Amino acid sequence: MGKRIVIALGGNALGKNLPEQMKAVKITARAIVDLIEEGNEVVICHGNGPQVGMIQNAMAELTRSDPQKYTPCPLSVCVAMSQGYIGYDLQNAMREEMLDRGILKGAATVLTQVEVDPEDPAFLYPTKPIGPFMTEEEARAMKEKYGLNIMEDAGRGWRWVVASPEPKGIVEIDTIRSLVETDHVVVACGGGGIPVFRTDGHHLKGAAAVIDKDFAAAVLAKQLDADLLIILTAVEKVAIHFGKPDQQDLDTLTAKETEKYIEAGEFAPGSMLPKVKAALSFAESAPGRKTLITLLEKARDGINGRTGTVITS
Repeated sequence: MGKRIVIALGGNALGKNLPEQMKAVKITARAIVDLIEEGNEVVICHGNGPQVGMIQNAMAELTRSDPQKYTPCPLSVCVAMSQGYIGYDLQNAMREEMLDRGILKGAATVLTQVEVDPEDPAFLYPTKPIGPFMTEEEARAMKEKYGLNIMEDAGRGWRWVVASPEPKGIVEIDTIRSLVETDHVVVACGGGGIPVFRTDGHHLKGAAAVIDKDFAAAVLAKQLDADLLIILTAVEKVAIHFGKPDQQDLDTLTAKETEKYIEAGEFAPGSMLPKVKAALSFAESAPGRKTLITLLEKARDGINGRTGTVITS
């Protein structure tokens, strides 16, 4: 019997620019349709770190070039733009792959707002890397020129960092649930969702932030009552002592073991740590729920217990 699965796609599944993305989504679609072909319901949540930074930089350049003609573009609007164009490529690739296999399902992208707390301390301490990687020299120049918060990202280079508040709830959850229950493959909470908070009346105001897509995917999976959350990343399994001679890949993790390794600092902030925390959040939320962390191309093997790291309560 098929499962209801929420998949969190890492940036490596989308490429770093538009030409790369168009190629990458075809590979991504094949791996996801493998799961659909086995009778599973699938909802996709994707990252947008490189893309939202690219959009923000482009809009800022326009404003600087002619401030009378162009107005600054809020980060929440840039997130919405990234949701639209990434979802456009993803849903078309999914639709094409399904039709090629004779699978008659709809594919739809829902521009999704995710509620955050305006008092979240994350707004005081930006930690979420977005945009392209830079050398240390380039990063210093960007900081001096534009006053951006810049930090080193897991040994891969320097990036602009913004606030990353905790997701509280998904505004369009009823729409997403209706699509899933009418046999659609849904792309939702792209880039972690458009961060919003409630103001007077029923108004939702965009926040200057980017929500971590793994945490958003965990909230989405809980609200959809999913059986499984799959977090796809650049490694086949979660490891302790990562990158050291005594590195140990992990097949399974209980909640207690996961918390012990988090406290010991085994997982890199901005890299594996948020994925493991999001995985734990979903696995602990109800009996029988599990999270799988693995490579995109290993997702089907992971579901069938042949690889990946499975986190349970």
